[in-house]
Amino acid sequence: MAKTFELETLKMRMGDAEFRLLDLHRRIQRALRALILDGALGPGVRLPATRGLALSLGVARDTVENAYVQLHRDGYIARREGSGSYVSETVGAELRGAGRRRMKPQDAGPGAAEPGSGLSRRGRMIYDSGGVADQQAVKAFATGLPETRTFPTDVWERLQRQAMKDYRANVLLHGDPQGAEPLRKAIAAYLNLERGAKVSAEQILVLSSTRQALFLCAQLLVDAGKPILMENPGYFGARKAFESAEARVVPIDVDADGIRTDLLRADRSGAHCVYVTPSHQYPTGVTLSLERRLELTRWADENGRWIIEDDYDSEFHHDGLPTACVQGVDRYRRTLYLGTFSKTLYPGLRMGYMALPRELVSAFSRARSIMDGHTPQILQLTLARYMEDGHYNAHVRAMRKLYAARKEAMLDSIGRHLAGIATAVRPAGGLQVPCLLEPGWSEELTIRQAAAAGLVLPGISRLYAGADRMQGWLLGYASLTEHEIEAAVLRLGKALRKR
Repeated sequence: MAKTFELETLKMRMGDAEFRLLDLHRRIQRALRALILDGALGPGVRLPATRGLALSLGVARDTVENAYVQLHRDGYIARREGSGSYVSETVGAELRGAGRRRMKPQDAGPGAAEPGSGLSRRGRMIYDSGGVADQQAVKAFATGLPETRTFPTDVWERLQRQAMKDYRANVLLHGDPQGAEPLRKAIAAYLNLERGAKVSAEQILVLSSTRQALFLCAQLLVDAGKPILMENPGYFGARKAFESAEARVVPIDVDADGIRTDLLRADRSGAHCVYVTPSHQYPTGVTLSLERRLELTRWADENGRWIIEDDYDSEFHHDGLPTACVQGVDRYRRTLYLGTFSKTLYPGLRMGYMALPRELVSAFSRARSIMDGHTPQILQLTLARYMEDGHYNAHVRAMRKLYAARKEAMLDSIGRHLAGIATAVRPAGGLQVPCLLEPGWSEELTIRQAAAAGLVLPGISRLYAGADRMQGWLLGYASLTEHEIEAAVLRLGKALRKR
């Protein structure tokens, strides 16, 4: 520990980036505090007199005095009349210990606490799951990323200014946990017209994401340790959300017509919920047949079960019109419909929604109020106008056409550059193409080889439950131009053939 005051060290700390925007007396106070916490100024070190330090630093004496006063109030230094100011003997050691405990894990020595230590059982389980990593930049072949570089930001900004002008300070207050009424009306109108739903604005709950909706479903509909049924293979984020809520996921196999309702009938787990992606099954891309949709609703009605319908990218069906949602054909009203604007507009918007049976609206709204209160009002009101003025439908139509062309470019490139390595499974729509590896090729190895070439290669096997897992990838194409698709697939083929 230093027993003498080092002026140059103080000057260096005052120049730290984190202090530069502070008032001068606060810069001195914060720099001295940092030196004490770091142990550079040990217990009992005598600080310079305010007059002398002010002269050395070229500042007014009152500036240094104000810094010392605050340090004294906070317990970092002791001031003795007629003697001077000293680093606290009694509190200093404890404070320095706290400073060391706040060290970054990579700076810690032997015996430092492990990441995730001290958590509850549930917290440890969530930590060990690894979370869900979202791609934060446009990169081949990340899944779930729409085209964002051509999004009409000028239109969006104009509508946002209008909303701010019309609603003024009201948008700065807390919002309704269920969502702004104009947006709920616009979503209900869209679902009824475009997705064949039967829903009113009073049944809409605006959320931050589909994952939030899934977590709410698990929390409110499934007790900890109880089962929830889910497609196999199925959406990785849904399984994570259910497991984080301590639900026990029970897989139900999928075939060419979607989730197998005969296996639903045969299930004896006691589950009261099933999660499905009927319009465009994730990841296989198959569509749940009408016969099975009706059977699914009957299954739910017979024992008071719930259907969680995730309609995540049904807008981008390329072969004719998309099939109407299950919610619209469910005359028993057992379906919770999930939708998102992250795929149709842009991920950074962070906005999704649910269309709920009436008896669940109040419970889900209250649960949402506990979780994070509400979605920012200005974004909701801007989106409501975007939909009311017809921009949303026009944007979806334009993207549907664009993605259809990009899908064909992806399929063509795979056929030419990955022949003998992987075979593409033509999807009816969506934002990605499933590819199955040919015999002799390892999913794990190809993912590593692709990463070395700067490519994201999402594997398919992790989406399966049990030992019987397909080997392959899910190649996202929606955010890439046709030229970028061609170049990326060519680079992938060259990287894999180097083995």
